[in-house]
Amino acid sequence: MHEELRTKLEKIFPKVRADLERLIREPSISLEGPSSPALRRAAELVQNMLTDAGASARMLELENAPAAVFAEVPGPEDTPTVLLYAHYDVQPPGDLHDWSSNPFDPTERQGRLYGRGASDDKAGIAMHLAALQAFDGEPPVKLKIFIEGEEEIGSPNFSRFLEEFHEELRSDVIVIADSQHWRQGQPALTTSLRGIVDCIVEVRTLNAAVHSGQFGGVVPDALSALSRLLATLHDESGRSSVIGLVEGDAEPLDITEDELREHAGVISGVELVGKGTLTSRMWRQAAISILAIDAPAISNSVNALTPVARAKVSLRIPPGQDPSSAIALLSKHLETHAPWGARVSVEPGAGIAAPVLLNTTGYAYDAFREAYFETWNQEPVEIGIGGSIPLVADLAAAFPEAPILLTGVGEPTSRIHGPDESQNLEELRRNCLAEIMALHLIGAH
Repeated sequence: MHEELRTKLEKIFPKVRADLERLIREPSISLEGPSSPALRRAAELVQNMLTDAGASARMLELENAPAAVFAEVPGPEDTPTVLLYAHYDVQPPGDLHDWSSNPFDPTERQGRLYGRGASDDKAGIAMHLAALQAFDGEPPVKLKIFIEGEEEIGSPNFSRFLEEFHEELRSDVIVIADSQHWRQGQPALTTSLRGIVDCIVEVRTLNAAVHSGQFGGVVPDALSALSRLLATLHDESGRSSVIGLVEGDAEPLDITEDELREHAGVISGVELVGKGTLTSRMWRQAAISILAIDAPAISNSVNALTPVARAKVSLRIPPGQDPSSAIALLSKHLETHAPWGARVSVEPGAGIAAPVLLNTTGYAYDAFREAYFETWNQEPVEIGIGGSIPLVADLAAAFPEAPILLTGVGEPTSRIHGPDESQNLEELRRNCLAEIMALHLIGAH
């Protein structure tokens, strides 16, 4: 049967690639808001593709949210129902000068397809489409497909979709194609995710700006006070210094500092921060980042002491850490470390996601492990992800009996969210084959 599936995939793969290229051409940037015409066009394109692949597809609509696309394909009566997830929205491209080609004009170079969303996560949609096409409308399991349009902004309406369309989404197995592999040519299953909380911290030292020559050296400016406050968030190694946050350890695996530096693009001379194994630092320890600062721009600067300055602080939290306690600990730290008596206020952000640690036992995981081995000729690595996928915790709470598998199509060199995002086409082919094989094995369970 595996050879039959390989032969079928080879036949349909040119269409799979063409589908991915069509998806990339749609600039479906969720940051533009739910009324974005490009988001709507992308949703309609996905619906049409699913319909053409033999599924019964329709839009799921909620007020003030981009449409999600839901599809079903009946399978044999006594087989599990498998929900396949991906998202059609993408990050903004950023400065177009940083791209080697138009981010919304898919371009192949040296076996990689370049474009925004080529890997994250339109390749996931293409993979699910391949699974539908491979079985000619008669899959070995009952299939449901849910493709949303706001994952890149944290899926703020997913809980509403889950409440409104609970029965539509109810499944025995959930496959979320929004992670990545360990490296190119080495498959992985993601078993943990860090969560996230954030806040806006404001520091004020003056009622209004005053002359820096007249009062400088006596009166503190808010930007200097903010800088000193933010510096207290890390110790000398760069590790979080917020007291009370959960910490854990992860298997070190075989990643080296040189490989990590290359993947991240760390410039020569810059030290890595934190303590412990690299995987523990990325997956099982808290990570605090300063995402933005509001203060006068250099182009608008004058010789005056800045009265108020603000910063957005992001805190990634490991499995075992409650988000509400994490934001409370971060807020307390900021409020109690104000330099020079500066007035500090903290406003918790809306971007909250709980961390996740998945149970990786059972027939669905066995099926994917076997399929990955058959496809890559090696056992998949179990990895964590330092980022967050908020809907995973929501699905786990809604369907506690359903195993959740975090799969993906890209790998560290895919440069997701950055310029020149790309998808290795051979890895796409392998991922399609692995998902097709896994569904066959689940159906045979």
